[in-house]
Amino acid sequence: MKKQSPCAVFLAFVASWAILIPGDVLAMPQAASQKAGEVSRVIPAVSIARGAKTLNASAKTVVDWADVVNTQANARARIALDDGSVLNVGSDSSLKVTQHDMGAQQTQLDLAYGKLRSQAQKITKTDGKFEVKTPAGVAGVVGTDFYIAFDQTSGQMNLVVFEGLVKLCNTAGTCAMVKAGQMSSVRSNDSSAPTGPSQATLDVLTEAVNATNMPDAPSGLLRAGSHLSKPWGIALGIIAVGAAIAIPVAITKNTNNTPVNTKPPCPPSQCG
Repeated sequence: MKKQSPCAVFLAFVASWAILIPGDVLAMPQAASQKAGEVSRVIPAVSIARGAKTLNASAKTVVDWADVVNTQANARARIALDDGSVLNVGSDSSLKVTQHDMGAQQTQLDLAYGKLRSQAQKITKTDGKFEVKTPAGVAGVVGTDFYIAFDQTSGQMNLVVFEGLVKLCNTAGTCAMVKAGQMSSVRSNDSSAPTGPSQATLDVLTEAVNATNMPDAPSGLLRAGSHLSKPWGIALGIIAVGAAIAIPVAITKNTNNTPVNTKPPCPPSQCG
């Protein structure tokens, strides 16, 4: 009987596995996720859609390229991008971090709906960009602080610039330059140019800030007390209340029990 060589056996084994394993699996790239930044603060409930998975977001949750940050009613999220830019996502919003290449200074964000305030780092490279897209248009910035809101019902995208300069374009490519303190808007499925930049009113500025502002964390004694366990908190509360009651009572009792000498002093010859 003729003996098969080890090499022939090995090749037959590899060929059998190649037949059993689907070609698309063999061709699938095993690229690691690219980190864009992380959540620095959150007001629940905020979730991150990553492929087929949905993650509950909290402080320090990593945000990767292509992640979609979704906020529910009354929820908000602050995202610190790796280049130092800060994104404040308002309630009832959906933001996709499509790309954030810190080295190339290439950032693209897609706001499907909702409100977003971006504080972008200054772009120093000639081919760098920081863009926020909505179904109505795109805002491109160079080192600025700005607010964008997109309403799915009306299809309107509103822009308010706090600092710097923003180039607002509609889907047809017609653009307008909006300066600090100004506002403009575009509509989806509308070839009209963006509205002429106009001075933003105080009400508009206030609404833009309040819609994405993250309340400061408690400070001082409130912050210190927040780290105490519930039993300790109750005990300290009882002690504080008890002290508040006991001290005035003790003072009152001492005052009431002090003898009052209403008689005149007796002569030395009659006092023992």
